[in-house]
Amino acid sequence: MRHHNQNRKFGRKKDERKALIRSLSLALIRHKKIVTTEAKAKELRPFVEKLVTRGKDSSLADQRIMISRLGNKEGVRKLINDIAPQYKKRMGGYTRIVKLSRRSGDASKMAMIEFVK
Repeated sequence: MRHHNQNRKFGRKKDERKALIRSLSLALIRHKKIVTTEAKAKELRPFVEKLVTRGKDSSLADQRIMISRLGNKEGVRKLINDIAPQYKKRMGGYTRIVKLSRRSGDASKMAMIEFVK
């Protein structure tokens, strides 16, 4: 039974979904703000917030876990050195999702996800 096993599939297989979330999170870390579909933004938020929480402590074990989740050392460095220190005193809620107008091509719900300042 699939009770409480609810996640978005995005019409992709597991590895493709994992690659999608990784690339979206790296883009968010790099640019601090991205525009994507609402469903992808909602799926991305908990992934990135857990990484920021780990980046606040940034022990060696945390760094290795973050590298394994992101798959990119430069992204982890930027997260630890630039983004995480801003949120040392914040207990959570590092990202914000702002709903935008629908996409003109296929009328998908769009959203902007950004780091809270």
